[in-house]
Amino acid sequence: MTTPAPMDPAAPPVRLLIVDDDPLVRAGLALMLGGADDIEIVGEGANGTQAAELVDRLRPDVVLMDIRMPGMDGLTATESLRGRPGAPEVIVLTTFHADEQVLRAIRAGAAGFVLKDTPPAQIVDAVRQVAAGDPVLSPAVTRRLMVRAAGTGPRDDRADRARQRIAVLAEREREVAIAVARGRSNAEIAATLYLSVATVKTQVSRILARFGFNNRVQIALLVHDAGLLDDDGAEPAT
Repeated sequence: MTTPAPMDPAAPPVRLLIVDDDPLVRAGLALMLGGADDIEIVGEGANGTQAAELVDRLRPDVVLMDIRMPGMDGLTATESLRGRPGAPEVIVLTTFHADEQVLRAIRAGAAGFVLKDTPPAQIVDAVRQVAAGDPVLSPAVTRRLMVRAAGTGPRDDRADRARQRIAVLAEREREVAIAVARGRSNAEIAATLYLSVATVKTQVSRILARFGFNNRVQIALLVHDAGLLDDDGAEPAT
């Protein structure tokens, strides 16, 4: 996980909603995160239905969402929340490093995920990063997700749609998108494509905006679905 930029002391605190069916987990997260001066715990929920109601009422900036909950689970809630105008960012909580549920959450627009056994300071940093617009998804996690995506079933329709979307990219944008899908950082992409890091950031932001994405893994999944990478992350032979 990268180190986020220092928070502006003049900025209002990040409004955080915690959603987990285990009251002990909620209490522990609230205690841990509530100790940060720049984070305000505005509410707690026990399932996805409560999450939707609390988001409407409390308007959090970030939702820390457990995946497995009774009633409406965290994945369904994430898909619902991210489909709304002015949606809060969502970080999913999981005990798995990269499974199909995490893939579904990322496709739905979650800004990242953290493991429940992540050190407290890193969870605090994750909330800060997401609130600042930076997804909590490392290149290593991207690579693992690509491997898992390779085995998620029939892809014909998804591949056709992905190729149609990729076709609108300019050549340089396509090169950057493929590099993102290979799990490369901005610095690595810059070195490979002989660009400045600032230019790479601009290109990535442009791709995200073009497709309405909010994280790099969504770019990577699109490239993967379009068949522009082999399952090992290499570009397929032509």
